[in-house]
Amino acid sequence: MSIRPHASAVETARRVAAGEWSAVEVARTALAAAERLDPVLGAFAAITPERALAQAAAVDMAVATGKQVGPLAGVPLPIKELAEVEGLPFEAGSRALSGNVGARTDTIAQRLIDAGSLTIGKTSAPEFGFPAYTEPAGRIPTVSPWDTRRGAGGSSGGAAAAVAAGIVPIAHASDGGGSIRIPAASCGIVGLKPSRGVVSTLPSRTPGPGLVCDGVVTRTVADTALGIDVLAPDAGWGSLLASLDREPGRLRIGVTTEPVISDTAPVHGACVEAVLTVGRWLADLGHEVVDAPRAFPAERWAAFDAIWCTGAASLPLPPEVEHLLTPMTTWLRERGRQVSGADYARAEAALQLLEYEVEQNWFGLDAVLTPTLAQPPAFVGALRNDSDPAADFAAQADHTPWTSVANLTGRPSISLPLVRSDIDGVTLPIGTMLTGRRGLDDTLLRLAAQLEAAHPWPLVAPGA
Repeated sequence: MSIRPHASAVETARRVAAGEWSAVEVARTALAAAERLDPVLGAFAAITPERALAQAAAVDMAVATGKQVGPLAGVPLPIKELAEVEGLPFEAGSRALSGNVGARTDTIAQRLIDAGSLTIGKTSAPEFGFPAYTEPAGRIPTVSPWDTRRGAGGSSGGAAAAVAAGIVPIAHASDGGGSIRIPAASCGIVGLKPSRGVVSTLPSRTPGPGLVCDGVVTRTVADTALGIDVLAPDAGWGSLLASLDREPGRLRIGVTTEPVISDTAPVHGACVEAVLTVGRWLADLGHEVVDAPRAFPAERWAAFDAIWCTGAASLPLPPEVEHLLTPMTTWLRERGRQVSGADYARAEAALQLLEYEVEQNWFGLDAVLTPTLAQPPAFVGALRNDSDPAADFAAQADHTPWTSVANLTGRPSISLPLVRSDIDGVTLPIGTMLTGRRGLDDTLLRLAAQLEAAHPWPLVAPGA
């Protein structure tokens, strides 16, 4: 049976396990697409055919000999370049780590590999994952397959571009302030930031203050559920994929388009209209839709700022490579060095109070609907400002004034490509975001699947 173009991860794994498709042929198809499209997209930091084909041959051998294979058997799944994989390039989007090769394999990457996935490459990310755009120094910027003049978002921009272009159905991603959902919205795909603690990075990485969560970006809700099932085998809800067969029940959903972390962010009319449209669809599906209050005043975001900058300052880089860092990273590190231990402790305490405050403000709401971005996907270079990193940082905050709420509070949050809009003569995805209750990722995914069934979206960008 011939391989179906743009097949989902669920279908690919099922057909490979049944012997209907060859994992080697799946790998070759994905690798060919990556080689063909990447010179324009900039999705990959490295393409690794030898690794992927060896993994694929092992999967095919296991199937042929009747051995059990993993839930991602034969699924091409690249790893974000911020995660270490033994023997593969590990530069974290930085010239300061040029030529660095992974000495071990990160826990998250190992789970995906052990599940039978094929590591066709490392996807591009900005330096150490800090910016909300993927424009790494020394490489071409990562762009959206919907409009290659526009960036793919960050920091999981390479992962999102590869999925949206149809190269792979699923890719590893991570999110510390929106880095899964921002690229998902920019590229018209699905991006879930799981609840804090659901996906453990131990023992290879400690969770730190709990802002960063690993996950996947995909084209379907079912593929996202499959990916989280692999990454969070000990989650208390059982199989997320199996749970999608159940309706979410009637939920109380708050709606707001008021920016949270910025008092200056202008919100594009297309982003407002997308939220209003999805709000109507939710009501049509039987949910109670109400206005949601603002999560917290913008000045409370200072806790995130202090922790983010301290994280940059704590990177163990030798002095001789500091001059190779981007102006943004240098600026963050300089600010982080000014945060005292007492300042950091106060920021951590403020973060805990913030979580409580949001719980009070959103009490009784099963999910809150907002835009993912305040504007359509940004043009390459529109947010970046090497001559004024402070202005760069402010522009990023204005572009993404909702995403970090979920990171600060530990809540699950998903961007869905339900709406498209004509922007200056080009059809673009306009992401809408649902942020749920902490620990109820299963309910949030069932709600997302219900919307997907009622209002399906294009599985790949036009022309892909």
